[in-house]
Amino acid sequence: MILLHTTGRILRQLRHDRRTIGLLVAVPTLLLTLLYFMFDDQPQVFDRIALIMLGVFPFVIMFLVTSIAMLRERTTGTLERLLTTPLRKTDLLFGYGLAFGLAAAVQATVASALAYWLLDLDTAGNPALVIGIAITNAVLGVALGLLASAFAKTEFQAVQFMPVIALPQLLLCGLFVPRDEMATWLQRISDVLPLTYAVEALQEVGANASATGTMWRDVAIVAGAIILALVAAAATLRRRTP
Repeated sequence: MILLHTTGRILRQLRHDRRTIGLLVAVPTLLLTLLYFMFDDQPQVFDRIALIMLGVFPFVIMFLVTSIAMLRERTTGTLERLLTTPLRKTDLLFGYGLAFGLAAAVQATVASALAYWLLDLDTAGNPALVIGIAITNAVLGVALGLLASAFAKTEFQAVQFMPVIALPQLLLCGLFVPRDEMATWLQRISDVLPLTYAVEALQEVGANASATGTMWRDVAIVAGAIILALVAAAATLRRRTP
């Protein structure tokens, strides 16, 4: 019950923040449209990159939004007041995960609808699987954003964590260079980064008509990383910023 109440409170806050809603919904669609015109005469390249971006954009945006939102809860004293109630840290963090997961579902559905029906994205697998993986990726961004916010004292510092946590995963996930063509030590680093498995799952959907065992394994690994990040965020969560 407390978890659902927390989720509802966060959703009500989000509903009144029109700029954040605009960022969540409009930015992925605008960036996908930009990609479409960049590769207008190369539809196969667009299919490959847009499919991966459907998972990457929610991850990056949710990381940024969540890390700043949680930092505001702490710096304004809201978090300290909430933790004087029966609310537990895990209720708060999993409430954030559920609330932003619902927002991610809307975001992924809108972006995927645009990509498939207006931009002619073509994949061998079911678009519903793409949307599901995109939502999972968004929740991963939420979990890592909550974890990063514990180590930031200002919103500027929270933003600075993005190139530290998100960019290495983007560079090593196989988007720019196939992982099997990387140096061995880079492959080892890539092996422990959750975005690697999210991208591989999307590539499996793009190449196969039905869900594969590799895809489900990759989704399970990302889900495990989400739970691990939320537990770590609960362990490091502070009531106030010093």
